[in-house]
Amino acid sequence: MWYISTRGMTPRVDFEGALFSGYAPDGGLFMPEELPQLCRETLRQWSVLSYPSLVKELCALFIGPELIPRDDLNDLIDRGFSRFRHREVVHLSRLKNGLNVLELWHGVTYAFKDLSLSCTAQFLQYFLEKRKKHVTVVVGTSGDTGSAAIESVQGAKNVDIIVLLPKGHCTKIQELQMTTVLKENVHVFGVEGNSDELDEPIKAVFADVAFVKKHNLMSLNSINWSRVLVQMAHHFFAYFQCVPSLDAHPLPPVEVVVPTGAAGNLAAGCIAQKMGLPIRLVVAVNRNDIIHRTVQRGDFSLSKAVKPTLASAMDIQVPYNMERIFWLLSGSDSQVTRALMEQFERTQSVSLPKDLHSKLSEVVTSESVSNETITQTMGRCWEENQYLLCPHSAVAVSYHYQQTDGQQPSPPRCCLAPASAAKFPEAVLAAGLTPETPLEILALEHKETRCTPMRRGDDWTLMLRDTIEDLSRQWRDHCLNAWE
Repeated sequence: MWYISTRGMTPRVDFEGALFSGYAPDGGLFMPEELPQLCRETLRQWSVLSYPSLVKELCALFIGPELIPRDDLNDLIDRGFSRFRHREVVHLSRLKNGLNVLELWHGVTYAFKDLSLSCTAQFLQYFLEKRKKHVTVVVGTSGDTGSAAIESVQGAKNVDIIVLLPKGHCTKIQELQMTTVLKENVHVFGVEGNSDELDEPIKAVFADVAFVKKHNLMSLNSINWSRVLVQMAHHFFAYFQCVPSLDAHPLPPVEVVVPTGAAGNLAAGCIAQKMGLPIRLVVAVNRNDIIHRTVQRGDFSLSKAVKPTLASAMDIQVPYNMERIFWLLSGSDSQVTRALMEQFERTQSVSLPKDLHSKLSEVVTSESVSNETITQTMGRCWEENQYLLCPHSAVAVSYHYQQTDGQQPSPPRCCLAPASAAKFPEAVLAAGLTPETPLEILALEHKETRCTPMRRGDDWTLMLRDTIEDLSRQWRDHCLNAWE
């Protein structure tokens, strides 16, 4: 299995190359050169599999046994999921009036990112140990990615991780999940800016190709192909759990409602659909509605500013993974994709070509949700089911209520729940409900923290470069000592 850049200007790479790259050197994102097509019989066989087994089958298709033999792959994935609290790893809650909520948040940090990052970190360490190499992972976070990335690699001997978090823009719990991990290989910076602003120094550092190569830098943000690959399993599992029967011809559809910011879960769903999974995708966003406008009108343009919402992890203006979707729907046309994305980078505004927009609106429906609707949805779900939704999950569930209230005939529907309500007590209180906080989250309050400030007026790019150079020096010294 080979991977090519959505912008078509980079030689193809294998899975290992895509894993360690993040962005392709031409600024694009890696995608599989060909997508395997799954026949009805394969879907039937997969329909009885557990979530971890689905992840194994998908990874085996996209990684290849010459890179990671199947037995090793199975072990890595089992190890990745070993710290999850739920024995099924993910769990489907079937609630009143056809509301199905797929809980993707049973990992260490109570968010869906634990699923893909725990596997990705295992793949990473597998290759690093094999090649006797060290990497420095650089992550910008709007809340959940940072803590999930830290948990996945904390204490690893071949990996250092640098996380930039937006001070005051994520919840207290999210911040503490990052700043209380005191392992030597974890380096957290609190940036006086929002998540789009803190991406700037990261992009600047990664644009210096020689520097990236010299210091073995990589990103684990949602642009990393390995994360999208693991997230495809959400869609397969949702389908198999909610489809009434696999005997009908053609196979009946299931609607999957995807709350998103950077569109990683949405890209995963589009790929699963292209492989033959009969899902209908609904993308649900908060008031930061660039994806909604793109689906509705072909208007892929930045708003004036990020609007802070209760669903803070989705307060994102630049949904990077839309580039993968444009490429996929344009028939893998890298020229069209490159022209679109370069224009977007120049002017921050693009109107999709008519045919691309009509393809997008064929495969995806969308909605944008206000804070008021988020709290109303949380309240209603509690009233009807005694079930607490996090604000991001409520963005998805609000679509379900809208459809059932309008008595729209529709296929079975599954709403993805990206995080536990326990992480968002402020939003739970705003909905007039009582937060339920697990003991391990309460314990964070009393732990020692470590975080280096990046203040307005500081040169963030220089601070980042200096930290990376220090870590490289320490690794070299460690290797020299080991040789002696």
